[in-house]
Amino acid sequence: MFDLGWTELLVIGIVALIVVGPKDLPILFRKVGQFVGKAKGMAREFSSAMNDAADDSGMREMSTSINKSLKAATNPVGTAMDGVKSAAKSLTDLDPESETGKLSAERAANAKKIQAAGARAAAERKQREAAEAMAKAEELEAAAKPPAAEKE
Repeated sequence: MFDLGWTELLVIGIVALIVVGPKDLPILFRKVGQFVGKAKGMAREFSSAMNDAADDSGMREMSTSINKSLKAATNPVGTAMDGVKSAAKSLTDLDPESETGKLSAERAANAKKIQAAGARAAAERKQREAAEAMAKAEELEAAAKPPAAEKE
C-alpha cells in the first residue's frame, strides 16, 4: 500500500510535533491509532463478508475444482501419482498400536464392569443367604421355645 521508510516517518513526526505541539501530540497519536484500528476492523469485516458471500455462492468450490481440473489436464501422470500417494498415505497412517490400545482399554473397562457386577451379585447372594439362615435360626428357636414356655 503506502511505502513509507524511516526517513519519511521521521519527517512526518517532526512536522506533526511542530504543527500540533508537544502537549497535544499524544492525543493526536491516540486518535490516529483509533482511526487506523477502526479502518482495519472495517476492512476485516468487509473481507469476511466477501468470503462468506463467496462461500455461499459456491465460488470457492468451483475455483478449487477448476484448479484441480487444470492440474489434471496439464499433468495427468502427476495427478495420477498424487492419487496413488494419497491412497497409500491413508493406508500407512493406520496405527495398529493405537487401535489395539483403544480396544484393550475398552476390554479392561468392560472386565472391571463385569467384575463389579459379579461382586455385587455375590454380596447380594451372601446377604440373602444370611437372611435365610437367620430366618431358619429364628424358626428353630421359636420351635424350641414353646416347650420351655409350657414348663413355667
